[in-house]
Amino acid sequence: MGLLSKFFGKKNVEERKDEPEMVYIPNEDERMNWAIEKANLTLWYFEESLKNPQPHQVYFSVKVKIVDQDNSEHIWLTDPHFDDEGNLFGTVGNEPVNVTTVKFEQKIGIDRNLISDWMTIENGRLIGGYTIRAIREGIPEQERQAFDKSINLYIDEGVDHFKANLDSPEGAILALEKAYNEKDIDAALACKDFHEEAKAMLSRLNMDTDEEIIASTAEVLNLSFINNLEENGFPDFSNLQNAFTEREKTDENHWIITEVCWFPDGGKSVQKLNTFKSATGWKVLAPVSED
Repeated sequence: MGLLSKFFGKKNVEERKDEPEMVYIPNEDERMNWAIEKANLTLWYFEESLKNPQPHQVYFSVKVKIVDQDNSEHIWLTDPHFDDEGNLFGTVGNEPVNVTTVKFEQKIGIDRNLISDWMTIENGRLIGGYTIRAIREGIPEQERQAFDKSINLYIDEGVDHFKANLDSPEGAILALEKAYNEKDIDAALACKDFHEEAKAMLSRLNMDTDEEIIASTAEVLNLSFINNLEENGFPDFSNLQNAFTEREKTDENHWIITEVCWFPDGGKSVQKLNTFKSATGWKVLAPVSED
């Protein structure tokens, strides 16, 4: 039996009616929406891995939205591959529940814009599988071990593969860490917004502010940032693996991102970082205070 069959089982609607809705994506669920966004922002890694699979990668699958008139369902495809135009092809990996346009084990082609998740198994770890993780996070913690056993997967924080750019909060954090690794002050400064950081700091201090005070505070923060790098050196994020396990929305332009860093010796650290969506992309502000 394949991995997806273990996950969903080849069952009819009546047999599955009392089980968790593992194939549905509720639009109102912010956690699931973010899972789909993460999958699409990191899809490049899945595609590159498919083109050149490594010995430690033993499984590939991709989840797509199947539309049947007024109904839709998110279904995993096995044996996925992309053509030169980026269209996706694969085999339906579980029995559909809510649509009749596809059948279990049917080979189909589908627009890449309908991809909602991807997964690989690397060295026994689930990589990707963001909608699976979102489902798991909704399960009481004491029941998660049984969930993992039922789907025959080892699930930890995983490793995320956002591109290091300013297109997402996570990408901005990686871009800043890349600048640190390359000892590039200009690149690091491009990932920061000291004006917004000054506003946030002054707000926490409950100070009366105007644009002049904000600008002068931003200048001090900028100089302090540069002096710290020159005096203490650049932080070293090389040889680390990253996972971004949580987004906390403050408002439309501010998000708190939880980053987990895995060290070569097996240790890990967890930090929360403030990010801001500016006119030129996402920026990294000061870490969240633990006070």
